[in-house]
Amino acid sequence: MDTPREKAQDPQIKDRAERKKKQARSRFGLSRSSSLFRLFAVLGPGLIAANAGNDAGGIATFSQAGASYQYSLLWALAISGFCLAIVQEMCARMGTVTGKGLADLIREQFGVRWTALAMLALLIANTGVTVSEFLGIAAAVQVLANNPQTPLIYFIVPLAGLILWWLVIKGSYRRVEKVFLIMSLGFLAYIPAAFAAHPDWHTVGRELILPSLNTSSGYLLTAVALVGTTISPYMQFFVQSSVADKGIRTSDYKYEQLDIYSGTVFAMIIAAFVVITTGATLYPDHPVNTALDAALALQSFAGKYASLLFGIGLFGASLLAAAVLPLSTSYAISEAFGFERGVSRSFKEAPVFQSIFTGLIILGVLIALIPGLPIIQVLIILQDLNAAMLPILLVFIILLINNRRLMGRYVNRLGFNIIAWATVIVITTLVVLLLLSAVFNITL
Repeated sequence: MDTPREKAQDPQIKDRAERKKKQARSRFGLSRSSSLFRLFAVLGPGLIAANAGNDAGGIATFSQAGASYQYSLLWALAISGFCLAIVQEMCARMGTVTGKGLADLIREQFGVRWTALAMLALLIANTGVTVSEFLGIAAAVQVLANNPQTPLIYFIVPLAGLILWWLVIKGSYRRVEKVFLIMSLGFLAYIPAAFAAHPDWHTVGRELILPSLNTSSGYLLTAVALVGTTISPYMQFFVQSSVADKGIRTSDYKYEQLDIYSGTVFAMIIAAFVVITTGATLYPDHPVNTALDAALALQSFAGKYASLLFGIGLFGASLLAAAVLPLSTSYAISEAFGFERGVSRSFKEAPVFQSIFTGLIILGVLIALIPGLPIIQVLIILQDLNAAMLPILLVFIILLINNRRLMGRYVNRLGFNIIAWATVIVITTLVVLLLLSAVFNITL
């Protein structure tokens, strides 16, 4: 039986426990730091998520836009960047205020059935896209080796998968985030690649401000693809879970906003340089279907230097996305069904989280190494499923961000809601057009 003195100490013990929990949630001690240090401590989730969208499929789409229509679709990238920034900011805000991931909130507010359906679609779609990222790593190795038949892919692809697995399974969140940020530097290779292609910068500027629009179905569908490949569901799950896992507090959210917006701008600049590079060299007589096609074609028209830089960028892009995709899937499914999750958790502490991540890495590597595998049609179907899920997810996000019981004073304001719903309408329209093109087999 507790003595009166022990009972009096109980509240003090509980208070100390609560203080420790709050301190653990903010792992970086941001409130006691200078503004500059707090900015660098918060920096990461937005930059990583936005750049992960410039994956192998994204690079192929940007290359196709440049090779087919030169610079006249740069305006679509501006729209993509605007929509991406809006959606990412809302997810990061929810992660900061609630301390929970997106799947967790969907389960709590909308029930298990909706969540299970969403998670099944996400798992199927993300598995296919993960395979495409390892195919992107293989394509980058072929470019860097200057040999489409190089056997190095059977060494480099498994090694990349092993390194990514070890990084997450054995690392802490801070270590993983630092490595992801370093991977993002690979995208910088696309900037000198564009200059090596010697574009007409006056034409680039004119097309960005006053684009030469046309009404052909190919042009429209390529514009749709540009927007669709830039904003993916997995990016929203990743950014919110990362913000929650990192323990960013509302007092430091202005720094996370800067992370979101700067990451989006950086990602869109890189995408624009890919369009410029291929537009300067491959338009109008050398259309491409894959990132490998673009990289190999560049060697003939812009020299080995441009091709090499393009390959380096493709390798970094695929490597980053090959890590982020399985990680975001693990976060989402674990959150949705209440399993322990987090990069800093061990295999024993979070077996489901770590098992999903491990399984997706292994599956991606094994399928990517099958020689001559005709998986393009399957990947297209999976990408369409991913795209079809996006408008539904965006509606969930807007309903959650406007739930005052969850968000308090951090709900969307009227002006932001108008922009958010307009974003949903635009993306929904574009996704419907893209799906219709797939159903009726309209080619770009």
